Amino acid sequence: MAKNKNLIYIAASLVVFIVLAFLYSTPVFTGKQLFQHDIVQYRGGAKELLDYRANTGDETYWSDSMFGGMPTYQMGSQFKGDIIKKIDSNLNFFPRPVNYLFLLFAGFFLLGMVAVRNWKYALLGATFFGLSTYFYIIIAAGHNGKVNTIEYFAPLLAGILLVYIRKSYIWGFIVTTLFMGLQIAANHPQMTYYLFIALGFLFLSELIRAIQKKTPMKHFLISSGIIAAACVIGVGMNSQRIMANAEYVKETVRGKQILDNDTHTSGESGMDKESMLMWSYGRLETLNLFIPRLMGGGSQEPEAKDIMNKVQELVQENVTSQAEMDRVSKGFGSVTYWGDQPGTSGPAYQGAIVCFLALLGFFFAWKKYRYWILGASILTVLLAWGSNFMPLSDFFIDFVPIYNKFRAPSSILVIVELLLPLIAIIGLYRFFTDEKLTEEYKKKILLYVGGGTLGFLLILLIFGKSLLGFHTENEKTYLPPFLLDYLVDKRFKLFRIDAIKAFIYVAIAAGALFMVLKQKLNQNIALIIIGVVSLFDLWTVNKRYLNDENYVDKVFAENPFQTETSDLLAEKVQANPNLGSILANVQVNKTLETIAEKDKTHYRIFNNLLGTFSETNTSYFKSSIGGYHAVKLRRYDDVINEYFQVMDSVKLPNVLNLLNAKYWVAGDPEHPQAMPNPKANGNAWFVSDLKFVNSPNQEIKSIGVIDSKKTAVIASSDKEYFNNKLVQADPTAFINLTKYQPNELEFKSESKTPQLAVFSEIYYPHGWKMFVDDKEVPYIKADYLIRAVHVPAGKHNIRMIFEPEVIETGKWISLLSFGLFIILSGFGIYWMNKNKKKEILIEKV
Repeated sequence: MAKNKNLIYIAASLVVFIVLAFLYSTPVFTGKQLFQHDIVQYRGGAKELLDYRANTGDETYWSDSMFGGMPTYQMGSQFKGDIIKKIDSNLNFFPRPVNYLFLLFAGFFLLGMVAVRNWKYALLGATFFGLSTYFYIIIAAGHNGKVNTIEYFAPLLAGILLVYIRKSYIWGFIVTTLFMGLQIAANHPQMTYYLFIALGFLFLSELIRAIQKKTPMKHFLISSGIIAAACVIGVGMNSQRIMANAEYVKETVRGKQILDNDTHTSGESGMDKESMLMWSYGRLETLNLFIPRLMGGGSQEPEAKDIMNKVQELVQENVTSQAEMDRVSKGFGSVTYWGDQPGTSGPAYQGAIVCFLALLGFFFAWKKYRYWILGASILTVLLAWGSNFMPLSDFFIDFVPIYNKFRAPSSILVIVELLLPLIAIIGLYRFFTDEKLTEEYKKKILLYVGGGTLGFLLILLIFGKSLLGFHTENEKTYLPPFLLDYLVDKRFKLFRIDAIKAFIYVAIAAGALFMVLKQKLNQNIALIIIGVVSLFDLWTVNKRYLNDENYVDKVFAENPFQTETSDLLAEKVQANPNLGSILANVQVNKTLETIAEKDKTHYRIFNNLLGTFSETNTSYFKSSIGGYHAVKLRRYDDVINEYFQVMDSVKLPNVLNLLNAKYWVAGDPEHPQAMPNPKANGNAWFVSDLKFVNSPNQEIKSIGVIDSKKTAVIASSDKEYFNNKLVQADPTAFINLTKYQPNELEFKSESKTPQLAVFSEIYYPHGWKMFVDDKEVPYIKADYLIRAVHVPAGKHNIRMIFEPEVIETGKWISLLSFGLFIILSGFGIYWMNKNKKKEILIEKV
């Protein structure tokens, strides 16, 4: 009876999560969809991939849509036999973002049930975790892979705790394996990596407990073996994804450096420190976990528009010279945010009540949870500081494997956002239920922590303006007093509102706990009060960053690259500022569409209007020189830094010709101009002169000055490729593209002499195969970043296809891993049921 009742409560909790997720996302009821910046960029960059899939029913693992061409592994490619990804898709069946919110709630509910085995506290913890503000910020931005990964954090930890803490080996293995597989399938390695840093503390905690004989060493070894096997199988289910990305990342900006320059040395692995640590959380900024607008919140808070209007008014009234205006411009940043990061969409707010209860939890929770959660929380906060705590950052960058592959250390705070709700509910559960904790001890800790927290808030409220400053050093240096004083006053008022709220929320929670100790309030009522107040707090803060304005009509969400203006579009933009970019880019999109429709051959467009390397409008209509992606090929990124950042009017056109930029788009967004580039090299050409160079630096420098139609720059390491291969000029020779698919190109050539054919296709050493008259032949890299092959005299058919071997190999490993998971799980459940039946028979006897 009790078991059935518990199941009813669990089912009811899941219904509550569904209701909460839909209530937060009410526009989905009218068919509206989220308008997310990164998903808009994805739709443009992945257009060729999606069209190929729709037209052929097959998959291409290479696309020419962005950066001259790149693998699609990080662009939404699908893998045959990828069963675990299908499970992920089925779990995310609700409309976005309801799917994410529901799984965030439900996943932590499972963790809560494992940790305290009480649905009330699991339900409370699920709202603590599922309403963490950072998740709503990244959903609004379109970081879907990140939030998809985070939604499996809690259930994966639940599986591991089932093994280590609950000694439920079979169910623990099943849950750990499944959610390890789903975690990897969500495809955000950085988030998974951060989670495993925290799990390392859990492992050490269990090892120490075993050494201290608080738990049997045999149990620790068996548990560790089960978890290791579960993780290996979970990883194995994603073999295609992992193997393809592991191969790809070596050639990207996350792999080894190729060039020697002032910032890095060739052979060094990972990104340069400046890029890695650009988004480092400020030390003081960490208090945003407790007070959301301690440092102004996001760069664009809801109040920012009114503040900006007043700033403009003050500038017009008081600035009298261009020199003063230049000084103001130099000092001006965000009107609200004044933290250490270049900018932010919002704070990593965890909730005033959650932080308060977490502090209590570190005194009340069982030691088997307390110390590893504390250690993991402290380390991840210190790592989030990035450039603001260089000794630790330098150590991790230089000595901890893989850490230097990731940027934006501030995002590691997702671990704190998982662990604080967990320690909060564990501590709260013990506070209410564990008779080993004396009433005197409870009162003392509640008094110290509650009084200390409220006292800290009072100090900030009274002396905050002088203690915190509410301005950056740059603002203090350049902004005139009338402007600086106004910004400081406005920022302090934003802070004060949130600090007062935090004071009230913490006072209510502490008061409820104290009333329970005094037996003047029922435990369940106290839980309801805490839950409702925390829900209200997080809900209202989250609505600043993800609200009804983030939803637009389906037609605009699915086709953000409009090519015609209309009264309807103008009306929609007026009603929703998020659509402003659609209207602003209509003329550019129309120009791109016109180019693509008039010239259907294969070429690339250089669009210098919208930010070449921060837009995918061009990619939506045609192959682009630019694009928008965090994991670009290293060689292409080197060329961007060498030529596009400088915009040399002589050298840059040479590089654009090399990349077959047949059209340039210039002018302004309202009056774009499509300019044909008659000097573009085309899809392929023959060269008669070879320039051998001794270093990558010489290679990249040479391509800006040579006549690439006649000369190819070849690395000296490829000199032996030309042993017994002649290259002779023939003015009558030609080579033409006859077939184009993103993963297969065919050319016809004719020449009287042996030639070196150079292609305006990006060199990538894995997966591309070259055939001359159906015979596979080796090819080389030319001009630092494109492909070349030796072609004998005569008429020839040249074909290149992209067939990565890792895809096929990975498929079979994935299928075998999933099969092994099913077999082991089935055997485990059978064995468990068999033993249960034996126990029942023994009891009857």
